[in-house]
Amino acid sequence: MPSYLVETYLARGQAGERAARDRRARSAAEELTQENTRGRFECSIHVPADEICFFVFDAFRVVEAVSSGQEEK
Repeated sequence: MPSYLVETYLARGQAGERAARDRRARSAAEELTQENTRGRFECSIHVPADEICFFVFDAFRVVEAVSSGQEEK
């Protein structure tokens, strides 16, 4: 199964939120699996100096999603 890396912003002062974000990522992967889209949350990697947090997922299919706030006008 391929691995995918998701990059998100996590400010130095919010490092305590990482555990909650891990739980949400794990829950989202489990939800997809229940809907017959196999996926698994592997781990997160926080780089405080760059205020970046990476989430590693194993999944068969990942597609880009664009929220209404990000659509080009």
